[in-house]
Amino acid sequence: MSATPASNPAKKTAPDSARRSERSRRAIYDAALGLVGEVGYPRTTIEGIAARAGVGKQTIYRWWGSKAEVLMEAFIDLNEQNARAVAANHPGVPVGGSGLPDTGDLAADLKLVLRATVDELQDPRFEAPARALAAEGLADREFAEGFVRRLLMPGLDLYTARLRAARDAGQLRADLDPETARDLFVSPIAQRWLQGTGPLDHAYTDRLVEYALHGIAARPATP
Repeated sequence: MSATPASNPAKKTAPDSARRSERSRRAIYDAALGLVGEVGYPRTTIEGIAARAGVGKQTIYRWWGSKAEVLMEAFIDLNEQNARAVAANHPGVPVGGSGLPDTGDLAADLKLVLRATVDELQDPRFEAPARALAAEGLADREFAEGFVRRLLMPGLDLYTARLRAARDAGQLRADLDPETARDLFVSPIAQRWLQGTGPLDHAYTDRLVEYALHGIAARPATP
């Protein structure tokens, strides 16, 4: 006689350790970013991160050697999430390290990306931890070097490459230094964001592009 379904023991599915690890990692990222935004980097601890994430300290130390490493990776992950959201909300903005848009209209491409950058800087999920990490960079040179190398330079290099391509295509002066030119666009935004010296909005980024590309000297009147 064949066995009925009720007479067979229920088949148990083995726990998915990869899924469990990813949930723990995500919880740690969220906890680290939340704490650094609330209490600042110096008062954020591995113990605090572990408690908020609902994991043991040993779980964190299994993956990272210090709270700085945790926060750096959490922030990199946040940036990647933001990049995907920006690409969804701003068609034409590439995701990650695929480069800046190149439609042939340099001014339009720069305005598109800088507008998206301002939106990201004013996103509360990004702003609080970013300010905390920037402040820590002022106090800890080694931390700042890692922050610049792993977080800032990849994005800045995309501007440099786009401006170099525009120069090589004859859209910009032949003796242009792309790195100096890059700073004309991104540094004023960083100053306003860090120091609050003026409104930071799309109108401001558009003016930056116009001023940087066309200069601020008076132009001769056209006949």
